[in-house]
Amino acid sequence: MRWTNLCPWEIAQRLWERYELAVSRTVVRKLLQKHDYRRRQALKKQTLKSVPQRNEQFENIARLISAYEKTGNPIMSMDTKKKEYLGNFYRDGQLYTLEQLLTYDHDFTSLAEGVVIPHGLYDLKQNIGYIHLGTSKETSEFACDCLRNWWSQHGRHDYPHATSILLLCDGGGSNSSRHYIFKQDLQKLADDIGIEIRIAHYPPYTSKYNPIEHRLFPHVTRACQGVIFTSIELVKALIEKTRTSTGLKVTVQIIDKVYETARKVAEDFKETMKIVFDDFLPQWNYTAVPNREVI
Repeated sequence: MRWTNLCPWEIAQRLWERYELAVSRTVVRKLLQKHDYRRRQALKKQTLKSVPQRNEQFENIARLISAYEKTGNPIMSMDTKKKEYLGNFYRDGQLYTLEQLLTYDHDFTSLAEGVVIPHGLYDLKQNIGYIHLGTSKETSEFACDCLRNWWSQHGRHDYPHATSILLLCDGGGSNSSRHYIFKQDLQKLADDIGIEIRIAHYPPYTSKYNPIEHRLFPHVTRACQGVIFTSIELVKALIEKTRTSTGLKVTVQIIDKVYETARKVAEDFKETMKIVFDDFLPQWNYTAVPNREVI
């Protein structure tokens, strides 16, 4: 037997019922420990697919972070949390309440009063999280608008001498490494703010290693657990309360803009873009250089 979900008293009871062996729960626990049986929880650590040059990209990201840490340039980690629906829907977690919390017994999206798309940016140097709550769609334009808002409201003040932004992100979603629409929106952003944006994508199936996944999102989830999202203002207030003993702070902004889906890349973009691809793993590493004529 490799595992059992029976507790010690249940094992003792089965031993008596089947073999008439009278054994106490204490003895069962000692026997389990002797034979190296421990209570364990499944861990999400088995990679779905082996990705060529996976380790090489991790080493490259480590080199980039080390290089940027020695400069006055920001290191930002970017990702989007699972969207949430507004309304009387069940959410995991418990609260101290004076009465029962009753929600719909089915999560039909047709009953939703809106949607919340939490897009996150995490500043590795300052240990600050920036959450933008979208109310439309998760698109590359939305992701770039979040980065634009961070730079105009915080980044340029926190890093007045910055010449480059290192952006760590996954390989899919709104910031997909495979789609040129993200590169087009990224190029426009670089042109608008006048500073280069250095992109390093994590390889497929490795998004959990993105710093934002374990330094920001778990704490945001804990701050919101159990609360029924009745309005986007409530979500904003909850996330703003996110704190940790290590000094993490979170600022939140609502982006109430309608984003178009299924956008196409401009026909001449690939010929006119200022995207510079690295010689090393160019599918995951590139830089959007601002067009000085545009600025």
